[in-house]
Amino acid sequence: MRLKVREQVKALLSQEGVTQKDIAVMLSDKLGKKYTQTSLAQKISRGSLSYNEVMTIAEIL
Repeated sequence: MRLKVREQVKALLSQEGVTQKDIAVMLSDKLGKKYTQTSLAQKISRGSLSYNEVMTIAEIL
């Protein structure tokens, strides 16, 4: 059974010891756009992360 994107992202964050809040701060710094833990969690839940956001998260991790 395939994991949903939300579960995959959460598993990767856990594996790397990084919180959604940490990623939100790092995304804000790298992309110059305001991210909060809540807004990031909502994007992950909706599956509305952009390709650029996903690639930046991958780079951070």
